[in-house]
Parts: sequence; structure tokens; C-alpha cells
Amino acid sequence: MAKGHWIAHVDVKDADTYKRYVEANAEAFAKFGARLIVRGGRFEAVEGATRSRNVVIEFPDSETAVACYRSPEYQHVKSLRQIAATSDVIIIEGYEGPQPGSS
Repeated sequence: MAKGHWIAHVDVKDADTYKRYVEANAEAFAKFGARLIVRGGRFEAVEGATRSRNVVIEFPDSETAVACYRSPEYQHVKSLRQIAATSDVIIIEGYEGPQPGSS
């Protein structure tokens, strides 16, 4: 079964409130088996528009990724992110097919 992912592009407007969001989202993420793949970090935008912060979170599958987003635990803390930042967030199914150069 393919993993599920949240991909978020974020511009933080209020660093203190965003820090509270990051601390508070741990409960929901732990409950749904989230694994942080990218959380901020240096990047180079080579095409298109972007935001100042990028986040990729992996879940066991897409259904779990959606369930986490819609959960009461996450909905409660999501308001902190919405106050502190402008974000684009998608939930996407991972890919398990052949890789380039594989036979």
C-alpha cells in the first residue's frame, strides 16, 4: 500500500504562534503515525513560485493522512497555523511503481 503525504508550503507571519503550532501538532502526528520527511530546511527554488518554508509529512497510507488532517486533535491546532502563517497544503498518495533505471 502506498504511503500518504502532506506537502505544505508556508510563509510564517508570526514566529511565536507558529512555534506553538509546531509544538501542539505533535499529539495528532504521533496518534496517526506521522513521520517528518522535510520540516523547514534549506532549499533552492529552481522553477515556479514557492513559499519560505516547506514541509513533507509521511503517513502509513493516504487514508490515514486524511484522517489525521480531519481529526479533532489536528483541527484544534490547525487554527494556530492559520493565525501564524499563510499555507498551501495538499494530501497526496505516494508512488510505488518502477523507478528510473530499474528493470
